Amino acid sequence: MVPGAELVHDPSDNGVVVNGWRRAVFRLGAAAGIAGPAAFTGAWIVSSLRQTRHGPGGLQLSGLAASDARDPWIMLAGFVVLGGCTVAFGAALRQALRGNATGGAGPGPALIQGAGLLAVAAGLLRRDHLLLSAPGEPGASWHSTAHDAISGLVYLNLVAAQLALAWRFGRDPAWRHWRPWLLASAAATPASSSSRTPRT
Repeated sequence: MVPGAELVHDPSDNGVVVNGWRRAVFRLGAAAGIAGPAAFTGAWIVSSLRQTRHGPGGLQLSGLAASDARDPWIMLAGFVVLGGCTVAFGAALRQALRGNATGGAGPGPALIQGAGLLAVAAGLLRRDHLLLSAPGEPGASWHSTAHDAISGLVYLNLVAAQLALAWRFGRDPAWRHWRPWLLASAAATPASSSSRTPRT
């Protein structure tokens, strides 16, 4: 074995110079960015199917984690896993963008990590009831009201993160092909918030 061979750095696909263990960390972070949403979606489907008198997809995500849901721990776990994986993905993305000569990671990765932390908080601060009426309804608990406020911040954070990354990627040939997808996703994210409209 050549002395110091473990310190030899290899370029990644996006021009980031990393050694073997850092490449593995990047890949784990990228995998977390896929695993988190997949686990969250799976929790939503399973939790919906286990509710009685309600078809799958007919309930809000927040309601499925409420204390009067049949298995609230399923959706609660989905929130926590999504948040943790999102934080890990943001950390890996920051490291990848820092290693590029274009000039720093920008605020995008930090915003992604913030969205992850907010997702965990939204899961832990649960809504009061499976079936929801207007946010902040009379008699709502403090944690239910906080959940609604945090959920709104998550959507705003996600839009800001995607716009920040689109700006950052637009200056970098290695990442520029992702820019149109980010802009399209940022435009579609507010529309998805309509799923949060309360149903009684």
